[in-house]
Amino acid sequence: MSDMHDDGFDGPFEGLGAGPGDGAFPDGEWDAGLLEEELRQAAAILDPVPTELRRIAVDAFVLHDLDARVAELTFDSLVDAIPVRGASDPPRMLTFSVDEVTVDVEVTAEGLIGQVLPPGPARIEVLSGPRSHARLTADAMGRFTGEAPPSGPFALRLATGREVVVTQWLRT
Repeated sequence: MSDMHDDGFDGPFEGLGAGPGDGAFPDGEWDAGLLEEELRQAAAILDPVPTELRRIAVDAFVLHDLDARVAELTFDSLVDAIPVRGASDPPRMLTFSVDEVTVDVEVTAEGLIGQVLPPGPARIEVLSGPRSHARLTADAMGRFTGEAPPSGPFALRLATGREVVVTQWLRT
């Protein structure tokens, strides 16, 4: 030990019962369940989940559809597109895909415009958390429009007759 700080302890954990064989844990084994519970309690006290966030999470889970296939985001103009010079508020273009189903969506200040491929009629719900859903209908060519743009996180649930597809959640 250094001469600069000699208080009679051999290390920072001396006397805390942290070493193996000192009786802290039987047979020197850590109790993962006990440790996890103590960490949970500490997090609940030191950094609790806000009530509103907990409510939104529960509401979002209720919207979870176990039979639906999740369409992943394959293109987002905010990330993948080259900016156009002079465009002050270009529409956001999104493409979601799962297997043979593709959903192209344009999000503007006026609402949504999109198309489901392969083309065909579909019922579409714009999911937006605990708020009521906008219900849209795709025509025989798979085209759909919605007058109200989503605010905050949103996803689309499509029922094509044969299957249900839900897109990933995005923030506008």
